[in-house]
Amino acid sequence: MIEAGLWRDRTQRRKRVHRPRHRRDCFGELVQVDGCEHWWFEDRGRQCALLVFVDDATGRLMHLQFVESESTFAYFHATRAYLEAWGKPVAFYSDKHGVFRVNQRGAPGDDGMTQFGRALHALNIDIICANSSQAKGRVERAHKTLQDRLVKELRLAGVCTLAEGNALLPAFMADYNARFAKPPASKKDLHRPLCTGDDLEDVFAWKEERTLSQALALQYDKVIFILEPSEEAKAAIGKRVSVLDYPNGRFAIRYNGVALACRTFDKVRQVNQGAIADNKRLGPVLAMIRDEQQRRGPERRSGPRRRDQLDVRLFKVG
Repeated sequence: MIEAGLWRDRTQRRKRVHRPRHRRDCFGELVQVDGCEHWWFEDRGRQCALLVFVDDATGRLMHLQFVESESTFAYFHATRAYLEAWGKPVAFYSDKHGVFRVNQRGAPGDDGMTQFGRALHALNIDIICANSSQAKGRVERAHKTLQDRLVKELRLAGVCTLAEGNALLPAFMADYNARFAKPPASKKDLHRPLCTGDDLEDVFAWKEERTLSQALALQYDKVIFILEPSEEAKAAIGKRVSVLDYPNGRFAIRYNGVALACRTFDKVRQVNQGAIADNKRLGPVLAMIRDEQQRRGPERRSGPRRRDQLDVRLFKVG
């Protein structure tokens, strides 16, 4: 194999050469986005991630946000803040993280598009996944700078929480951009304004489809939702309905764009099969369940929540 040139030992291998890529010409044409997990607060707080949006044409920091981890809802929050501040770029440039790219093909319900990709598609924004970290070198180099300069700024300010860190970021970005941002080759700004039909509340919601049963019930994320017996709900029996899971923990079920009133039946309340088989033990089991429910009290969830979703109890419903 060595003689045929099919295999080379380590000493014969050469490192792959990555040629530099020219910046894009226009501001807002390509925005590199990535997350960096680091001890940003050193020993004053726990490890977290910083989501970084960098314009390719200028190297300008467009948006920074501290989050618990790189999750879909974290990117939902950050991208919505970016769009509200700057408008819609032509495309985002990212790595192959599972938030941006479907890495497991053939999964049930797989349409080749992640929840984040679906949200960008609804807004007419493209997402491009780089084949290597060198391809998105603008944001990778920004990580190195931020891990030096930003960490020192956070230390001087005594920042130890996500909220305090996010409050410091706007002033830091302004100083950073004044020092390091470059003028674009073209003065044209390719950001597009948000349209009246761009409902960011609905766009940045986790969306899945379920089939409504004859009992006007469906299951989503280990919770059974029971719909109120309205005419719209009865018309949806046996049909596919959409479940919208919002970043603030709110839920909505829709059929043909019409919201259907529902209530949740938490599976935690169900008695296990062993308890059901022995009717003589049903009383003690129910008593134990009541005691457990009282112990949990208001802290018990009424529905599922994903990473970086806010608690619905912190928001007014209306």
